[in-house]
Amino acid sequence: MHRELKGVHQAALFLAVSAAGSVVLALVRDRLLASSFGAGPVLDLYFAAFRIPDIVYTISLFFTASTALIPLFLDLQEQGADEAQRFLDSVFTSFLLFTCITASFAFFLIPVLIPIIVPGFSAAEQHTLVTFSRILLLSPLLLGLSNLVSSIIQSHRRFLVYALSPLFYNLGIIVGVVWFYRVMGVFGLAAGVILGALLHLLVQIPTLAKLRYIPRLTAVFSSSLMRRVVTLSFPRALGLSINQIVLLIMTALASAVGAGGIAVFHLAYNLQSVPLSVIGVSYSVAVFPTLARSFVRREQTEFMNIVALALRHILFWSLFATVFFVVLRAHIVRVVLGAGAFGWLDTRLTAAAF
Repeated sequence: MHRELKGVHQAALFLAVSAAGSVVLALVRDRLLASSFGAGPVLDLYFAAFRIPDIVYTISLFFTASTALIPLFLDLQEQGADEAQRFLDSVFTSFLLFTCITASFAFFLIPVLIPIIVPGFSAAEQHTLVTFSRILLLSPLLLGLSNLVSSIIQSHRRFLVYALSPLFYNLGIIVGVVWFYRVMGVFGLAAGVILGALLHLLVQIPTLAKLRYIPRLTAVFSSSLMRRVVTLSFPRALGLSINQIVLLIMTALASAVGAGGIAVFHLAYNLQSVPLSVIGVSYSVAVFPTLARSFVRREQTEFMNIVALALRHILFWSLFATVFFVVLRAHIVRVVLGAGAFGWLDTRLTAAAF
């Protein structure tokens, strides 16, 4: 659980295998959702409910993006453990305050925003979606904290527990589909997501405790350090924000197409995310702590060599995966999702979107 992986290829391979396991579980999750509800109103509600909470989570990344935390944490750790701990406490306190305030605003704005996000939904569906989205507002807080914890763990190249967290997240959602839904109806799906987000955080706590870096609330802030966090987080948070805006627009358009439009789009979107998770994220996560150390130590040549190496591998495997997916899109959709209430028409529409 606590082993340090120093080699980039070793870490990338390990993360790729772990990501493949997580992807398999994510596909099982989507298969359960598709077979239980088909591409219809329930899945439309489920996927649409994530839009506002995901935006809140993306905004929280201005304080918890690993692209900012890892290099700054490593830099301060060179100066001493106390400096690194004070930095961690400042980030933790800032994140909690900012996310709680943002989520509170979102809680009251959701009834106003839902008719804009899903104009094609009926009044009853929009009312259900308001409650569903409000429950999911707990997930940005839990996942943001988990992201903060994982940044510290990645800084020390402890990748196993980081790789396990998405598995536990998907397990929570599966519990929601299989058990909670029977008791709580559609809101049981929301409860499953919250359980998954909580497990995503909790599974990393033992490793964090072993590293002896436990974030605490503090009244003492370093304004210069927090400005650096926000500045370094900005490109990553902005990129994800643009992606969330695109998803918001696509959800609004899909809601007007008719029942199942949102479900088809998001099921296809999840499938195309597989190579991103297995290839892109694995290499990026594996290489980033090494890049950060090279940056801190001002080893520019080493830094550029690592970037070039990672890019070559990501491009090679991604191109292969893209060709494979384009050629076998219908077969992949049918094998992964084709069961129960997910019929042949749903398969054809999802394959087209895929």
